[in-house]
Amino acid sequence: MTRNDVAALDRTLVKSLPLFQKMSDQELDQLLAHATVRRVPQNEAVFEQGGTADFFYLLLHGRLKVTQVTRDGQQIIVRVVNPGDLFGFARALQRNDYPGTATSATESLVLAWPTELWNVFVEMNPHLAVNAMHTIGQRLDEAHTRIREMSTEEVERRVAHAVLRLADKAGRREESGVRIDFPISRQDIAEMTGTTLHTVSRILSAWEGRGLVQGGRQKLVLCDIPGLKRLAEQAEERQFHANRGRNTPKEHPST
Repeated sequence: MTRNDVAALDRTLVKSLPLFQKMSDQELDQLLAHATVRRVPQNEAVFEQGGTADFFYLLLHGRLKVTQVTRDGQQIIVRVVNPGDLFGFARALQRNDYPGTATSATESLVLAWPTELWNVFVEMNPHLAVNAMHTIGQRLDEAHTRIREMSTEEVERRVAHAVLRLADKAGRREESGVRIDFPISRQDIAEMTGTTLHTVSRILSAWEGRGLVQGGRQKLVLCDIPGLKRLAEQAEERQFHANRGRNTPKEHPST
């Protein structure tokens, strides 16, 4: 397959993505002329934390997990990359290195552009800049939400929120419920929620017993999403009343 064949094929693949819908075929071909296509086998890293940010990427197919290793050596999953998402655009963050490691959860297909073309592409395609700003804002909002959850919420509620977010972004409906559409382990969920494998295993086992979820080897099906939402809301209500009780002055009997 020649480079021109790849570009023509890619145009049909990406034309329907929101990022490119407002671009003409000529503009799109100009953009894709500088791209390379890369197939990423499952569990292979597209880039690693601390590596020089030589490229920025668009995920065409598959799923990626972006992880960071903290100073104390703990690994956390900071986001899941879904088809159509830009990722690895360190230049937009004023960085020369990648802040995390992007690893394929399933076999994936990505487009890659040299980082030095980022500013040129933004000038050529303002929609690209808007999309990048939206992605950055979404990531900041998700980070703030997770920080708040880990600071104020009990573990079961954090896990409920994490699996509900996954179902919303990467869920596929099947007969028994909504399946997370990529391999996910209990360790992955622990890394998303800042807790331990033992705790997540205990919570998911209890949920399976109640019919809320079905588990398996790197598999998770949400069988009762309304029940999981009620569980999170009830946990929130308990936390609210607990905080209110601590903040309400105690009445003293009159003498």
